[in-house]
Amino acid sequence: MGVYLGPNKYDILDDHGNQLHDIIDLGWGIFGWVNKFAVIPVFNFLDSFNWNYGIIILILTILLKLVLSPITYKTYLSGAKMRVLKPEISEINEKYKDDAMKKQQSMMALYKQTGVNPLSGCVPMLIQMPILFAMFRFFPASIELRQESFLWADDLSTYDSIYDFPAGFSIPFYGDHVSLFTLLMAVSIMFYTKLNSQMSMGAATEGPMAGQMKIMMYLMPVMMLFFFNSYSSGLSYYYFLANIISIGQTFLIRKLFINEDAIRAKIEVNKKKPRSKKKSGFQKRLEEMAKQKGMQPPKR
Repeated sequence: MGVYLGPNKYDILDDHGNQLHDIIDLGWGIFGWVNKFAVIPVFNFLDSFNWNYGIIILILTILLKLVLSPITYKTYLSGAKMRVLKPEISEINEKYKDDAMKKQQSMMALYKQTGVNPLSGCVPMLIQMPILFAMFRFFPASIELRQESFLWADDLSTYDSIYDFPAGFSIPFYGDHVSLFTLLMAVSIMFYTKLNSQMSMGAATEGPMAGQMKIMMYLMPVMMLFFFNSYSSGLSYYYFLANIISIGQTFLIRKLFINEDAIRAKIEVNKKKPRSKKKSGFQKRLEEMAKQKGMQPPKR
């Protein structure tokens, strides 16, 4: 029988063989692959410079955001197109507020005529999800963060309590302490969500959906506050940095790279083009949903 007595560090366990590296839960499927082949190598490279781990997490976050910047740009571009179409969308909503089928037909016709796909902003967000969940697994599993301090956090591998409640007192699902990095992360989520809702003023901001989006804007930070309060402060710090950088990217892209006048001009050109007989994938999906609900698809 062989016995391993040493740190739960992925590289060391992997070198020993016998699948010892499976001891570390890096996530299943694509989340584990992102950690093994992207996050861990970059983290180890930055660690070789012997910097403070708070600085390493900062640089790692910046690098990830730079790699994802083309995807981020696509998402903001889609939001800008929907924002430019908002007057037409509002007009359709008002005109057919009592006829859901007519409203759907008019929306589909508008999207096809202008060459705008309202779902195009969702795909880039889905592409970023593996990295988001990979980091959720990476930081709690990183033995490098054990007993490593940064700013007010004494140990980046556990929560950074700035205030402990009196003995015996605990808030259900929250805990008996206040984690400052988690608090900062929750505030940054609220600002980032609010900024996104202002920039993506499309069909989803009309009618009942507007109220639901406002509820989610305030509910999500509260949920994250409760969920992450007892998690690794390194993880909360990473998400806080990611949100701050995303807010900065939003202003930068909108100021330097998104020209709404040019987008409007292109949409007007698309309106004048003859309509194609071929149905788009988006239109086919909407028509299929209409059929399943027992409604007739829009006539061409």
